[in-house]
Amino acid sequence: MPHVLVIEDDADVRRGFLRSLQESDFATSSAATGVAGLETAIAGRPDLIVLDLGLPDFSGEEVLRMVRAVSRVPVIVATGFDDESNIVAVLEAGADDYLVKPFGGAQLVARVRAVLRRSQEMRVRSDTRLVVGRLALDGARRTAELDGRPLSLAPKEFDLLYYLAGRPGEVVAKRELLTEVWRVPYSGTDKTVDVHVSWLRRKLGETARDARYLHTVRGVGLRLESPG
Repeated sequence: MPHVLVIEDDADVRRGFLRSLQESDFATSSAATGVAGLETAIAGRPDLIVLDLGLPDFSGEEVLRMVRAVSRVPVIVATGFDDESNIVAVLEAGADDYLVKPFGGAQLVARVRAVLRRSQEMRVRSDTRLVVGRLALDGARRTAELDGRPLSLAPKEFDLLYYLAGRPGEVVAKRELLTEVWRVPYSGTDKTVDVHVSWLRRKLGETARDARYLHTVRGVGLRLESPG
């Protein structure tokens, strides 16, 4: 029975979340503040956290960063803000999904199940060591090497490279990368992928004009392949 921790300061909202989860056969615990939520997360080792952003002691984003410092537990953020900049900020801070208030119990349960399923799939895949040419990525240890030398990658740089390395030689659309790596909807103008690809190319010792591993297919997406 998966255990879901709800960190929400509004007592009525918290009770509603807990009731919906319990009726769907989830074990639950709850906290009304960021401090109590962190303590429960560390001691209780939940399978997933539902995190309100408007907490009385810390902002939800601060709590999220503190959780991410010690755990990879999936986190769904509950927010009253629906503008893209806020959503991108919490996803970049480490959230796995978000829900904009108000939302019903059925939607919460569906999102919790989807994130848990995705997390389990990622854990299975992350045990794999991927090798493309002289590039090696260890999913379990989250380490990367190029030509036998360690590569220092930021978390999202590693996630992007690992995702592409899992499909070597295939062209992967930017829409798919934003959805699967960043968990954000594709807007058509988002430069997140382009920026991270630029950083990765610098670390891989290549450029867009003289690509070795990362190849841009104009108007389509990206392809990672071993140098010829």
